[in-house]
Amino acid sequence: MIYESMSKYKYYFRKPRSEIIKDFLNTLLVAGTITIAASSPYFIVNLLKANKSFRRYPKPRIADTFARLKREGLVETVRRNGQIYIKLTDKGEKKAGFYQINSLKIKKPKKWDDKWRIVIFDISELKRSHREAFRGKLKELGFKSLQKSVWVHPFQCKDEIALLRDFFGLEKNDIRIIVAEEIENSADLKKYFLLN
Repeated sequence: MIYESMSKYKYYFRKPRSEIIKDFLNTLLVAGTITIAASSPYFIVNLLKANKSFRRYPKPRIADTFARLKREGLVETVRRNGQIYIKLTDKGEKKAGFYQINSLKIKKPKKWDDKWRIVIFDISELKRSHREAFRGKLKELGFKSLQKSVWVHPFQCKDEIALLRDFFGLEKNDIRIIVAEEIENSADLKKYFLLN
């Protein structure tokens, strides 16, 4: 009996706390708002039913996480017309954006389309920290530097760059993407990206 009780909550102890926080914030970031019936006293059960991404976590974990996020000012609840609306605060949106940026990856297609994605940026000195963070993220995503503010990647990355632009609060004029069919002396690039 004790073993059954412990095995029920093994996920609770095994998964890092940040995982459920990330799931919670990302779900709210995508959905905008989670709505549940305010009339029921079974708040956690309703929340579990409202979104399947929470079903893998035990109820105590959901309750603890929700209380923590509220306490830290990352989520807020509004009661209106017999419903409870759960949504991110501005602070919560920033935190959710951080998690989203942290797990960002560029998908490698089965076959390369023979096009290069060139990212050029001209970010002012006033946004120096944003510029350095953006450059660092390009490195993480596997881009290769052609020049100081010119980076290249062989695979589709328009959405990823748009997400980074929004996250760092940059304008479309700060960062541009060029899709090119040819780059002179690209043999070293093909070797770098294992395209031969």
